[in-house]
Formats: sequence, structure tokens, C-alpha cells
Amino acid sequence: MLKQHLQLKLGQKLAPQQIQLMKLIQLHTLEFEEELERELEENPALEIVKEDSKEDEYSSLEDAYQDEGTESIETDFDVNEYLYDDEPSYKTASSNYSPDDEEFDNESLLTEGQSLYDYLTEQIHLVNISEEDLRIAEYLIGNLDTDGYLRREIKSIVDDLAFSQGIYTTKEKVDDILENYVQKLDPPGVGARGLQECLLLQIEKKVSSDKAVSLAANILRYQFDALTNKHYNKIIQKYDIEEEDLKDALEEISKLSPKVGGNFDTQTITINQEIIPDFVIQVKDGQVIPMLNSKNAPTLRVSEEYKDILTTYSHDKNSSEHKQAALFIKQKLDAAKWYIDAINQRQNTLLQTITAIVKFQKDYFITGDEKSLKPMILKDVADITGFDISTISRVVKSKYADTPNGIVYLKDLFSDSLTNDDGEEVSTKEIKTHLQEVIDKENKRKPLTDDALVVILKEQGYNIARRTIAKYREQLNIPVARLRKEL
Repeated sequence: MLKQHLQLKLGQKLAPQQIQLMKLIQLHTLEFEEELERELEENPALEIVKEDSKEDEYSSLEDAYQDEGTESIETDFDVNEYLYDDEPSYKTASSNYSPDDEEFDNESLLTEGQSLYDYLTEQIHLVNISEEDLRIAEYLIGNLDTDGYLRREIKSIVDDLAFSQGIYTTKEKVDDILENYVQKLDPPGVGARGLQECLLLQIEKKVSSDKAVSLAANILRYQFDALTNKHYNKIIQKYDIEEEDLKDALEEISKLSPKVGGNFDTQTITINQEIIPDFVIQVKDGQVIPMLNSKNAPTLRVSEEYKDILTTYSHDKNSSEHKQAALFIKQKLDAAKWYIDAINQRQNTLLQTITAIVKFQKDYFITGDEKSLKPMILKDVADITGFDISTISRVVKSKYADTPNGIVYLKDLFSDSLTNDDGEEVSTKEIKTHLQEVIDKENKRKPLTDDALVVILKEQGYNIARRTIAKYREQLNIPVARLRKEL
């Protein structure tokens, strides 16, 4: 049986303006510049204020459209009410320049890069080879990864050749074409099925009677496991050589490239690509001054041309076409005002966040020493600014700050805390810095084990478990002691 009843529900919904603001906040400077250009293209009601313009950033719409003696026109909305909005001008204009901002050139030099596939295909077409073998060689080249390795099994390639190319061949023939044609191409090492084969292909191209080169080739061919595990004593005993001889051979091996396809790209090669900082932090007379780097965000205002269109409409109350145009213009003007307001809120949010971070990490910005970093999590900054943690996370995402000590990734300023022997909370960044310094100063002939590192850091006042040392070491991309050993 159908019944009617009344139900009250409480829910939360994000307005489109809030969603737009959240998207703008998480964009870094270059992305923000691209988004701004896109918005200017899509919304003609927005325009850029030229630097030499002597007009106010946002002229009152009332001054532009007030016409004494003109009767109001009946529409679905009150145009005059919209035009005579008492909203302050600073809310509808965005000036994103700071007088202390420095110039940052965000241009990158781009040059077209040749792909590895194209480079190898050009070479294989110069080789005296049958039509079928050429097609197999081209298929092998097409299966190489960006590093120049053939990661697929030959048997799978044989099956693919039969099903997709209509070429029925054998594993032995494909192996022969790979080794005698593809692997002979430049750069040396291309077409290898593993690191050992890649290095061997390169060392074998070195036509030399040099003892070090010959020894390096032998080590790569017969003692590769001992080499990768740095069992140097085993290699010395195996070949009955001196330590200096092994050093010379290792130097030859170090000249080889493990990724021979690394100099090629499938699209473009970017040269001199720069990181454009989103914030500029200056230190003057012991004071840390945070600013926004907003040179690439021009001052915006509502288009003067759209004001003229609305003025024309206000003099013609009978034209339905003008009424429709006014409705369209109202939508664009609303969008423009919302967008300008969102930019202002974005700038305000970013500035408040970086100010809170600077206040928290003042000692670090003055000294530039990572040991001065205090433990800081997103909640700490959220408590100072009053923003939500998710907002702080969006602000620091993919953003950098230009400091007197270089470009700093904002996320690197955040870290957990540990308590030292004095009962003080210290940042895990500080501990990692001490760990890195200890390892840098160790005797590379006898690297320190994780247990030894525990003892040393404990002497410095950091009581840390061995598994924590291992975790920090991995985060710093430092291998275990055995792999840090050098002759």
C-alpha cells in the first residue's frame, strides 16, 4: 500500500566552486599556469590586466551600466541587481604579483629525440639480410624495452611470429638472428637478455690487448655472481692476481652501461628542465620571510567588452536575442567572479600554509642544516592554520620552495619524531642525516653492519633498533654492508 511520509536528512555536498578551489590548490606553479590559460580561453569574460594599465584592477560595473532615465527590463533575473552588486572590488580581481617576487624562467629547451626502435631499424635495413630474416629482426627490435633489453622468451616470440606475422620459424633461427644481427647493432649491448649479457656484449666490442679489459671480460663471463656479491677475495684467488689488477678490471667494468637504451626516447628529450618553485623564502636580519612565486599568474578582471555588451542590452528591453545574450553573459560573469575568488582563496591558503611551515621550521631555513628540522606532520600545520589536514596535503603536494640554501621539496620538511636519550623529540630526518654521515665516513674496505650502526647511533644518543636502521638505510637507498665494500 502506498503511503506518504516526511523524512529529514542531513548531508554534505561540495559546491562546484569548492571543488574548483580544491583542484587549484593542489596544482603546482606550472600546472596552475596551464589551467589559467585554459580558463582564459574558455571564458571570454576573463581578461588579463596589462602591466602598463593605469585603470583599477576591477572597475565598478555600476559605473559602466548606470543610465539615468532608462527603465528596467523585465527578465527572469534582475540585471540591475546583478550589475549593482555591492561586492567589494578586491573580491572580483586577482593580483597575483608580489613586489619581492624574483623572475623564474619556466622555459625548457626541447629537442626532438630519435627512438631506439627507429635508430635500430635504420641500421638493420643497411644489413645484407633476406626479406624474411629482416622481418624477424624488425620484430625482435620492436620487442626491446626502453633500456634496450629483450625481456621476452624466444619461444613466445616464435609463437607471435607465426600468429601475427605469418612467419613460421624455429627458436634456433630467431636466436641466430638475435645474436648475429640485432646484437651487432649500435649501441653495443642492445638486444641483451640480461645484465650479464649486456655488459659482455659491450666489453667484447673493445678490441684491445689490455690486460684489464681481458680480465674484466673473464670476470663478467665466469665470475659474475661473485662480482655482483662483491666477493673480491674469491675473484683474486680464482685468477691468482693482485688487488691492483682487480681494481683496473673493475674500473673497466664501471665504464660499461647497464641501460644502453637510456639515451633514447620515444617522443622528446627535455634538456635543462628546471623546477619552478611555488614559494620564495628569504632570510633577512634573522627573520624568515615567505612569499608566493606568482609571476606566471597575471592579474585578472572581468572583460570590458562584456560590460559593453550588457550596456547595449540595458538600452533594448524588447529584444529577445539580447535577453538570451544577457543570460549567457551572466553565466560567464558568474564563472569569472567565482574563478577570480577561487584564485584569491588559493593564494591565501598557500600563503597561510607556507607561513605556518616557516614558523615551525624557522631554524632550518636560517641554518640550512637538516639537523635543525623539527618533527612536523600535516596535523601540526593544520592546527596553526585552521585548515583541514586534506587541504594541507593538497598544498604541499608536488610543490617546492626556493630557499637561501637551494630548492626544497615541501614534503621533505615533514617527518615523524623519535625520543632521544635526553627525552627530547627529534625528527627522523635528523637521525637519517646522522646515519648518512656515519656511512659516508666508514672504511669502505670494511663497511659497518647494521648492528655496528646501532651501536654508533646509540653512542650519539639515538636508541634505535636494528630493523629501524635497516628501514632508514633502505629509504636512503644505501645498500647493505656487503654491497658497500670497495677495494
